[in-house]
Amino acid sequence: QVQLAESGGGSVQTGGSLRLSCVASGYNMNSACVAWFRQAPGQEREGVAAVYSRGGATYYVPAVKGRFTISLDNARNTLVLQMNSLKPEDTAMYYCAAASSSRCLSDWKSIHSYNYWGQGTQVTVSS
Repeated sequence: QVQLAESGGGSVQTGGSLRLSCVASGYNMNSACVAWFRQAPGQEREGVAAVYSRGGATYYVPAVKGRFTISLDNARNTLVLQMNSLKPEDTAMYYCAAASSSRCLSDWKSIHSYNYWGQGTQVTVSS
């Protein structure tokens, strides 16, 4: 049984930093795509960043490029999202997602490209 467990969320002020982690059990983070999504109240869940573990390619939406860094800690089978220069618009529940095939590369930002999801960790940025 695959389980993804996020941690690291919290409340920070504008310009602050947070480091999110997602530990996987029953799933090898080197399988295919793993990603971070976020969902603000009343909004759809949106892809933020992804990494294709087999080649190491990383993907970001323009809103976070240059501020967020996605990476894999293979020794700990953990996905990490380092978030710097946080803005109030980054406030959301953040979810870890994992795919079971390379089809995720066709549209890494789509929720339909992922098979497994964590429960989420809340990030709140105040102005």
